[in-house]
Amino acid sequence: MKISLIEARDLSEAWFLCLRKTLAEGRDYKIERGSYAGERRKELDFVLVQIKSPGTRPLTPDVPQGVPPPTTMDYIESYLPYLMTAHRAEGEQYTYGQYLERQITEVIRMYREDGHNTNQAFMAVGDAQSIFLSDPPCLRAVDTRILNGRLNFVVYFRSWDLWAGFPSNLAALQLLKEYMASEIGVSDGEILAVSKGLHLYEYSWELAKTSARLE
Repeated sequence: MKISLIEARDLSEAWFLCLRKTLAEGRDYKIERGSYAGERRKELDFVLVQIKSPGTRPLTPDVPQGVPPPTTMDYIESYLPYLMTAHRAEGEQYTYGQYLERQITEVIRMYREDGHNTNQAFMAVGDAQSIFLSDPPCLRAVDTRILNGRLNFVVYFRSWDLWAGFPSNLAALQLLKEYMASEIGVSDGEILAVSKGLHLYEYSWELAKTSARLE
């Protein structure tokens, strides 16, 4: 597997750099199982994206004129309950929040009461039954580290839609991180995002080419 390392100053730059890398080096294949089965996508083997200042506003990419934005702050704010609370809307198989809600509270308590030097402040998404879902959770882990007074996230996505999922997911995770940092009493830090399935679906290839070229 080829390992791709991408260093970015903020969420917007991370998205544009990942577009370019995936278009240039992504493996082109037909999906045999999963979302959009039967269609094609370009995918990086394994990627680590280091975002040094993910709290820089705006949190959403500024795409070229004529290109529909991959996400909006209105959508991201409506997405936050899905990430942070256990409430499930009708028809939803799961939410990230059903796994994370209690863990978020415990991680905050852990850091506040027990100190910052620990490797146990790890939040898992999914369980042994997730493999049987028609669409298992894509986000599987939110690990944390307080270093030099800053809260950092290390997140893992088993599969990750680069066009629309990446900017929405990371912006929402950044808002979660800012909330947790405030509750713990530390500053906001970096995001390190890892995936062995960062991809662009075929419908977004031309949009990605336009955005990557004109950014």
